[in-house]
Amino acid sequence: MSVIATILVGFVVGLLARALKPGNDKMGLIMTTLLGVAGSVIAQYAGAALGWYRPGEPAGWIASVVGAILLLVIYGMFRGRSHRT
Repeated sequence: MSVIATILVGFVVGLLARALKPGNDKMGLIMTTLLGVAGSVIAQYAGAALGWYRPGEPAGWIASVVGAILLLVIYGMFRGRSHRT
């Protein structure tokens, strides 16, 4: 996949994850895109480890969004700790 396509898919996945996860996740466009790309990478490695995907096969849309939501939850846990102190 080309770099431009990766960025576009990451942006869409990041937007979907932010829309589906309840709460206020204030992020800019770049962070949303990075969230989506990282969620796709996590979904790809987890899916390959569980035998859902062959090595090198890209993760599906649903798995990518779930990976991005997982990252949002982890981000919210760390962000919440720094605001409480």
